[in-house]
Amino acid sequence: MIKNRTVSVPMIGKFMMGFLFFISVFMLSIVLGAADTSLKDAFSAITFGSTSEAVTMIREIRLPREIAAVVVGSALAVSGAIMQGMTRNPLADPGLLGITAGGNFALAVTLAFLPSANYFTVMLACFAGTALGTLLVFGIGMVAKNGFTPVKLVLAGSAISALLYALAEGISLYFRISKNVSMWTSGGLIGTTWSQLRLVIPFILIGLIVSLILSRQLTILSVNEEVAAGLGQNTKSIKIILLLLIIILAGASVALVGSMAFIGLMIPHIVRFIVGTDYRFVLPMSALCGATFMLLADTVGRTIYAPYETPVAAIVAMLGLPFFLLIVQKGGKGY
Repeated sequence: MIKNRTVSVPMIGKFMMGFLFFISVFMLSIVLGAADTSLKDAFSAITFGSTSEAVTMIREIRLPREIAAVVVGSALAVSGAIMQGMTRNPLADPGLLGITAGGNFALAVTLAFLPSANYFTVMLACFAGTALGTLLVFGIGMVAKNGFTPVKLVLAGSAISALLYALAEGISLYFRISKNVSMWTSGGLIGTTWSQLRLVIPFILIGLIVSLILSRQLTILSVNEEVAAGLGQNTKSIKIILLLLIIILAGASVALVGSMAFIGLMIPHIVRFIVGTDYRFVLPMSALCGATFMLLADTVGRTIYAPYETPVAAIVAMLGLPFFLLIVQKGGKGY
């Protein structure tokens, strides 16, 4: 009991510090921007107090955008952590392994053949596309000799991504919808609305909650599949559910902000350095850190060259690519 208590108190402190930092960054992201606003305006917008011009702007433009950053950052970070734990692969990330590319492909097909489709239909199409990308990548893994090594998985994901992106681009050019597709797939949060959030957030919340419920099983599975089976786990069923969670989380993210790589790669590695390898702590901390990181990236993109915007995907890539190369250079040691 004493040992558990000494472990749990520092862990609670880490989560409290992470939550306070998240709240600080969230309020900062609401205040900063091309238009001058104050903390009072931000508080009024959140509490639905006054209705001044600044408060209305925050409530209708900035607030849904930053909430989208929170849910997308959490979804991508948790889906990346699940992939890394399930495959025991330090290079696993939805954006690098063709999963989000599948969502982009399905998006292009939907806009080409169903131009009047509503947002719910587009979101379902993104789910189907991410499922396609997942099946292609892991299908290759099932037939690969000696299974997937980290490098083989990244190579397969890169090949599938290139194929699906090329198909999406070909469809866009043929049907002359390149502008419409690029508005979805540029990796930005511009134009996020409350109606979109009302559709996407329930899927992401369900995915996050189920992920937390399965965090103990994921921890055992990340150590050794034979050990998990020996402890009575139905590893096949657990893997299927985890794959469905990845599809839901990544698909909802693509439907909201388009393709976004490296968040699912970086955040779980940083989190494991903070809280260890127990996924009961890794998953919630990944959600918290992913949300904070996405808020920071979006705030920098809005303010670094205001009133013009730098694509948040470019900012994430500038930070994520060196991190990816560092992990490749280390060969996943310490994972």
